[in-house]
Amino acid sequence: MNTVTISHSDDSATVSLARRWLDEMPIFGIGLVLLALCVGLLMSRGVNPSLGGVIENARLFGLFTLILVAFDAAWQLNRNRPDSPTAFLKARYTAAPLKQTVFGGLPLLAVAIIALPFFSKMKAAIPLFNEYTWDAAFIEWDRAIFFGYDAWEVLQPVLGYPIITAFLALLYHLWFLLLYPGVMFFVFAKMDSQVRRQFFLSYMLSWALIGGLMATWLASVGPCFLGPLLGNPHFDAQMNYLYAANEQVPIMVLNVQELLLEWHGKSANGLGSGITAMPSMHCAIAFLYWIAVRRISPKWGMFFGVFFFITWISSVHLAYHYAVDGLVSLLAVAAIWWASQRIIAAWDAFLASRDQAALRTNTVPAE
Repeated sequence: MNTVTISHSDDSATVSLARRWLDEMPIFGIGLVLLALCVGLLMSRGVNPSLGGVIENARLFGLFTLILVAFDAAWQLNRNRPDSPTAFLKARYTAAPLKQTVFGGLPLLAVAIIALPFFSKMKAAIPLFNEYTWDAAFIEWDRAIFFGYDAWEVLQPVLGYPIITAFLALLYHLWFLLLYPGVMFFVFAKMDSQVRRQFFLSYMLSWALIGGLMATWLASVGPCFLGPLLGNPHFDAQMNYLYAANEQVPIMVLNVQELLLEWHGKSANGLGSGITAMPSMHCAIAFLYWIAVRRISPKWGMFFGVFFFITWISSVHLAYHYAVDGLVSLLAVAAIWWASQRIIAAWDAFLASRDQAALRTNTVPAE
């Protein structure tokens, strides 16, 4: 009788592709529902759910795949010094275990490629669903926390030097890597399947619930856009500092902020477009990586903990966010991680009971 090894570890060669995909079914199912809801909402406001963003996202994943393969090939050739580099690389990249890993991860990768552009469209479509009315409240929340000061004013004595600002702007843009090489790591790397599945389910729910639902409900533009979009000069002093610093050292975020304003004026809804402050998806995704990675490697977990903290203070210093944006993101991601754990556990319990029932059926003696 054929037996099925019930395991959630990618370390075991006995885990079949079908079993892995079955284990990941909650991600596919919930992702499909969220995607359908997103497309339906966009169409209700006359937004065309085209595949242009998906194609662009696939190209970016393809680009990073080529970069990672080239890096791996150079590393392995330097490490092993084979007599025939071509034969060595052919053997490495056509090996059965690698093929199983690649094919096993393709459905998750497809989810990441397809879903993110539509969630990005939801971010750009916020003005079609709600007006930006929450900024005044978030300014007051920050000032209540920081004893009557805006958060950036508290940080300014420490961070308010052009070279530091430029460095933080660079790190803030490196967050982009979490969406591509970072996601590919969680798709293909060997790790406990519980961590992989919980990360991806949390990743999908974070984009939909934090970057979509909560961002629309708590519609706000953030400090850097408060003047241009709402005519409020509250953060003019902060923006004056950033532009003055840019005269000494290039501050990367300023060009991005200007591009976002341009896209907003044209009602563009492509990949990466849209203006929203609360909650901060930069902080949300960085915090999610800290939660997940520390379960794989405590050392790298510490790294991502520091990266999350730097992302949070950078989001304030660079005028993208209020301090409370990051705080709300942190709490929301923690709740989503908790919920994802229970969804995965419930699915595992269902599969285990089904397998046990099938085993009992197959072992009942014929009368």
